[in-house]
Amino acid sequence: MTDIYSIAQKMVAPNKGILAADESNPTATKRLASIQMESTPENRRQYRELFLGTKGIENAISGVILYDETIRQTMSDGTPFVKHLESIGVLPGIKVDMGLKDMPGFPGEKISVGLDTLDTRLQEYYAMGARFAKWRSVIAIGPNIPTDACIKANAMVMALYAKFCQAANIVPMIEPEVLLDSDHNIQRAEEVTTRTLELCFDALREYRVDLKGLILKSSMVIPGNKCTDQSSLEKIAEATIRCLKKTVPAEVPGVVFLSGGQTAEQATNNLRAINQFAQKTGGAPWQLTFSFARALQGPPLAVWAGKPENLPKAREVFTERLIANSKARMGRPVA
Repeated sequence: MTDIYSIAQKMVAPNKGILAADESNPTATKRLASIQMESTPENRRQYRELFLGTKGIENAISGVILYDETIRQTMSDGTPFVKHLESIGVLPGIKVDMGLKDMPGFPGEKISVGLDTLDTRLQEYYAMGARFAKWRSVIAIGPNIPTDACIKANAMVMALYAKFCQAANIVPMIEPEVLLDSDHNIQRAEEVTTRTLELCFDALREYRVDLKGLILKSSMVIPGNKCTDQSSLEKIAEATIRCLKKTVPAEVPGVVFLSGGQTAEQATNNLRAINQFAQKTGGAPWQLTFSFARALQGPPLAVWAGKPENLPKAREVFTERLIANSKARMGRPVA
């Protein structure tokens, strides 16, 4: 049996982050539509191989979050994606929530679903090679939301998910994403993110989840994308570290940040600033790294444009983004 503690530590190894390649088929369809490419199983496979087949990714990423279709797909030579990742020392992971539903009686709020079939699916994914999993919930900021009821409901679901994962010898990653799509300022972002993480860890303790074998995927503390007062790198870093130190127990091995609608450059610069601030203020008890999707995949996707002749240049751009975030994750200058 795999040791979940050692897997969790490997997930947040120095110089490395996690590639979030877990887009659902509808989301992958949107990505391909941006380059006028039809969303077929083969085109989605090619899109995913663009990233997974890039040489040297193991130098900057410790793991890749896959989707149900993706974990069953292969490289162009027939090698399963999972076997390819294992061969280069990269951990295969799997997204296991089944999406979001409206929370009845709570307008504008969502709850994530999928617990009813989780136990069976985790057994299958473990047999296929998955060693960690991810569950995403979303917390929206708006007039009179989020409510504690919504946050608590999602926290309970994530705690139960984490228990199922650890029982299946899989490291759970919880992702309570605080959405950026609003006009809230950084103070409101910090308030909501702090409350969300407080309630999440309350639930994890209540359900006796082993925090040494769990990874947090967190939002950075950032103003909404419609806020007229966009904060400096320093303010974002300070607010993010303050929030995490108030809420995240020291035994959690690492915090991986989502990019959450930021541009590739914004996500990298904020990641670097957060690590630099932590280093200047006595360090942090957990590793602080990245688990980006679009912030890593967007620039190379635009270069590739679905054309085989563009593949080498697209992979070069992808490698550049990986190297930049590897440096940022250590608080080092990116340029």
